[in-house]
Amino acid sequence: MINRQLLDPQSIVVVGGSKETYKPGGKVLKNLLDGEFKGEIYVVNPKENEVQGVKCFKNINDLPEVELAIIAVPAKFCIDVVDVLANQKNTKAFIIISAEFSEQGIEGKLIEDKIVTIINNVGGVLIGPNGIGVLTSKYHGVFTEPIPQMDSKGVDFISGSGATAVFILETGISRGLTFASVYSVGNSAQTGVEDILQYMDENFDLETSSKIKLLYLENIQKPQLLLKHASSLIRKGCKIAAIKAGSSDAGSRAASSHTGALATPDSAVETLFRKAGIIRCYGRDELVTVACVFQEIKAKGKNFAVITHAGGPAVMLTDTLTKNGLNVPIIKNEYSSFLLNELYPGSSVSNPIDFLATGTALQLGNIIEYVDKKFDEIDAMIVIFGTPGLFKIYDVYEVLHGKMLNAHKPIYPVLPSGMVAADEVKAFVTKGHVYFPDEVLLGEALGKVYNAPMPMHSENDSKLVDKKLVREIIDNAPSGYLHPDKVQILLDACAIPRVKEYVVDRVGDALKVAKQLSYPLVMKVVGPVHKSDVGGVCLNIDNDDLLFEKFKQMMDITGAKAVLLQPMISGTELFIGAKYEKPFGHLILCGIGGIFIELLNDVSTGLVPISKEEALIMIRSLKSYKIFEGVRGQDPIDEDVFADIILKLSALLQIAPEISELDFNPLLGKRDQIIVVDARIKIE
Repeated sequence: MINRQLLDPQSIVVVGGSKETYKPGGKVLKNLLDGEFKGEIYVVNPKENEVQGVKCFKNINDLPEVELAIIAVPAKFCIDVVDVLANQKNTKAFIIISAEFSEQGIEGKLIEDKIVTIINNVGGVLIGPNGIGVLTSKYHGVFTEPIPQMDSKGVDFISGSGATAVFILETGISRGLTFASVYSVGNSAQTGVEDILQYMDENFDLETSSKIKLLYLENIQKPQLLLKHASSLIRKGCKIAAIKAGSSDAGSRAASSHTGALATPDSAVETLFRKAGIIRCYGRDELVTVACVFQEIKAKGKNFAVITHAGGPAVMLTDTLTKNGLNVPIIKNEYSSFLLNELYPGSSVSNPIDFLATGTALQLGNIIEYVDKKFDEIDAMIVIFGTPGLFKIYDVYEVLHGKMLNAHKPIYPVLPSGMVAADEVKAFVTKGHVYFPDEVLLGEALGKVYNAPMPMHSENDSKLVDKKLVREIIDNAPSGYLHPDKVQILLDACAIPRVKEYVVDRVGDALKVAKQLSYPLVMKVVGPVHKSDVGGVCLNIDNDDLLFEKFKQMMDITGAKAVLLQPMISGTELFIGAKYEKPFGHLILCGIGGIFIELLNDVSTGLVPISKEEALIMIRSLKSYKIFEGVRGQDPIDEDVFADIILKLSALLQIAPEISELDFNPLLGKRDQIIVVDARIKIE
């Protein structure tokens, strides 16, 4: 949908342009004029002849042809305005900053839909409504402040919220971020965050395109589109960070299975971002801090030198870096003593390098020079330098500026005195640098950036599953939980190992099964969903009398339809589950199983389709992964076998999207054998 008229218009009309710059229509016109838009600018306002020095048309029908329209009139007038522009004035790009559309209710949604239909019919693009507009190097089509410095190498920022976009811009500009473009999509009536990202991917130029993308999302309407194009951009060398707001499940719907309780909309977002390679942030400061880290050259390794004249911040930073898997190694080599001799007595060069509160700009320069050229064990450095206000520190920041331009290793400047040294910080930023006001936020951001996974390749190997047999079961199944017999057929169709089991509703049949399987046996009630909660599981049944007794007890449980008999086997209890989470698709979860799964909440999540690499990453990210390796004399569990079951389940879910929830809990694992002991599958 994105077109040339939106990106590089030769003419713009502001419908609802005003003399009053405190109104949206007046402010957007002022921003266009202040931004020195090179094309023709028109205004439509029935009450004016001239607005801010621009000729004004009282009737939209009198306009010449115009490429881009920025509309700031009440929603009820927008349909007629768009209709005239699209069908009579050859307008192909629209930015509607007006509100009171779908965000206000059904009536507004109907207006919005009609506008989209008109624009679609002429092959046009719509940004909005209910956003702040669009900012590019070509024009400043927003009605807000601040206006950032526009730079083709800056940040591409796409936001689903206008107000939040303003606040993020303000934070970013103050830290030294520049921007290549800003899109506020508002209600995303036609064009959403995912669509703009798609355009950026499909038109990416390694030489001219920005390589940093920031996203603020309140709704993910097209998760597969986001996954596809975010992954593609990252593989091309881009870095993407995003906030997804509104992800808590405050409504807390009732869950009918372990998977239903564990798989939430937020876990779907987390899984999607991880699969795509997007770094997830949870607030404006974190997003901007990650973006500032993006702007620095990434170090070759994870060993950091912390250079400071203040001990406390260095300790907090060192703790944060270490917690996030980064290193602050001891520096002790032949050059350490030479550097120490150039500092005041009491200084330390062991790392953190503390050159005391009395440290000078010259000493800072010498430290950076040593770390950059002499200390090979260090990959990057963080400089913390503020002031109590006794004297100006322009000289320190000038040295830092020069070293950042010429050093071979990345330097991250932490400048904590944003109020006392405001003038010095501003001078530093105007030289083209970003900075970090808080060392702990920087440490957390570095951890996220340096540990961010690359996008994961998806696989869809339908050969793993007997498609014909699967569809036969699914097509003939009513909504609800599949009968255990049908579950067994599905498992066999996927070649997923399962324990032998028989479902009976008469004690005589139970005794016959016992002779066939031989004792000891496991008995489970059929009917109630959470069997353990109602006393519906009995282990180690080793004789006829006990079987008879337990059978009667289970059939007396409310909701009991039958009992299920299995041979008693041993092994480590594991769990695999799946849930359809609209609009993301199927999530697969894995972890340690049995009754502790929800208590421990140690699960990993993947988004279907899942590759073998992704399945292994899921398994290895479990806190309980050590159990797979074998602990305290227990048999290890073959992670490849467990991963293969996840792959087969992924293939099943793609062939049978009607599966809404699925639990394999537990599976029993011992060395290279993993067997499903209990399985439930729900169809919708």
